[in-house]
Amino acid sequence: MSTRTDRDAMEYDVVIIGGGPSGLSSAIRIKQLAEQSGKDVSVCLLEKGSEIGAHILSGAVLEPHALAELFPDWQERGAPLNTPAGEDRLLYLTEAGAYKLPTPPQMGNHGNYIISLGNLARWLGEQAEAMGVEIYPGFAAAEVLYHEDGSVKGVATGDLGIGKDGQPGHNFQPGMELHAKQTIFAEGCRGSLTKELFGKFNLRDGVDPQTYGIGIKELWEIDPAKHQPGLIVHSVGWPLSSDTYGGSFLYHLENNLVAIGMVVGLDYQNPWLSPYEEFQRYKTHPTIRGFFEGGRRISYGARALSEGGYQSVPKLTFPGGLLIGDTAGFLNVPKIKGTHMAMKSGMVAAEAVFEHLAKEDAGAEATEYAEQIKKSWLWDELYTVRNIRPAFKWGLWGALAYGAIDTYVFKGKAPWTLHHHDDHTQLGDKNSHPKIAYPKPDGTLTFDRLSSVFLSATNHEENQQTHLRLKDESIAISVNYAKYGSPETRYCPAGVYEILGEEEGKPRLQINGQNCLHCKTCDIKDPTQNINWTVPEGGGGPNYPNM
Repeated sequence: MSTRTDRDAMEYDVVIIGGGPSGLSSAIRIKQLAEQSGKDVSVCLLEKGSEIGAHILSGAVLEPHALAELFPDWQERGAPLNTPAGEDRLLYLTEAGAYKLPTPPQMGNHGNYIISLGNLARWLGEQAEAMGVEIYPGFAAAEVLYHEDGSVKGVATGDLGIGKDGQPGHNFQPGMELHAKQTIFAEGCRGSLTKELFGKFNLRDGVDPQTYGIGIKELWEIDPAKHQPGLIVHSVGWPLSSDTYGGSFLYHLENNLVAIGMVVGLDYQNPWLSPYEEFQRYKTHPTIRGFFEGGRRISYGARALSEGGYQSVPKLTFPGGLLIGDTAGFLNVPKIKGTHMAMKSGMVAAEAVFEHLAKEDAGAEATEYAEQIKKSWLWDELYTVRNIRPAFKWGLWGALAYGAIDTYVFKGKAPWTLHHHDDHTQLGDKNSHPKIAYPKPDGTLTFDRLSSVFLSATNHEENQQTHLRLKDESIAISVNYAKYGSPETRYCPAGVYEILGEEEGKPRLQINGQNCLHCKTCDIKDPTQNINWTVPEGGGGPNYPNM
């Protein structure tokens, strides 16, 4: 229970943490239900980015199923779905060649749209505000508040003006408390408050560990002569080895824009691997580079994504709150899509919360949500693809073979379920794996990290206490450096972690927190789980345009 007396408090029926597709869909659905029933339900949504959409990053190809359920008239309302999916290509890349593979049914995109997910979130935010949702961008939920009985009371936003020494500065402003009958956590992948809730309420008991990937993306404006609106290209193989899970995407949007990116599973073993550098190499492939010659890169970003699926979904409710979207792990890996699931989970949660609030003596936990999720198409879809991602423990070719059997023979209903492992336990000793020599960037097609971070418009208040905390500073050298070769300097896509003093024989870890893209990879992949990602001051981080 919070004992601070210097914070003001605001009361709502529902508080939602996170302005992504799941949180916004939940807010909208609650307001729709309230309007239909003639009731007044107060809804507040907090977003740590400087605006709705600032921190949203995805490929993205959208399956509009859930959007049509939320807004059957989404076209008339002007939702930014401007590029219908066209040709699907799935390629296996070698270093010099490309071979077309049959497109699995889950990867077919007929009826889908290539979009900017950030722009869709901005549009959803406009719809939510028009319905009366109070949206506060630039405010990071930094603390879960509890009642005396242990149930969730709401959240508090972070204090402003705390200096690097941890002390209040001249511009100190205490955070605000937001109290609610139900608090919906829609923090996205590896939510910092959600981690706390997992431990307090044992939400992960009896389920598999969550497994993750890091997605790295660039947006390019290319030569109009090379632009093919609607073209969707996915690839596996080079530059990744067959024992590393991952793949790449290339999507042609409208206005000569092309989104290109790579996802690397964070259970990789070689500590010398750099997902960022692998992505830069991918762009140099003869089949890929031609699209970008004569073009210009206009944006860059990175974000982790939850890949565990059905086996890794935690308990979704607890006294006073619930989990939705990617913070709960709703992603269809073989389909390479999660937005439709995030939106659906938010809508189901809204219906359950609305029903719960209407009951007398309903109790603190909206258990209806988990029950209703399991009756929805979302749960059936997760179940049928549950074995595809864990099959990659057999390598690329083993997984492709198993995936074909699971899809075409068993149709997703095999009488067994494969299981996941913790990503951070998979990293090998630095002496047990070959070093990888990555080429220097050419500044035209391939780039260094700092110039990439510049394109993300990432900004943090310089005097604030770092939001990347080490539980034990000595472990950074005694274990990570000595045993693993400081893998954080390679798996971070933003150059946050840097080893200084090697030449003098006194290595030390420097954390450049102002570069942080909020991707959460360090929190996930650190082999000793010594890095704890916490929220910086609200409004900090990237400001992605059209991502």
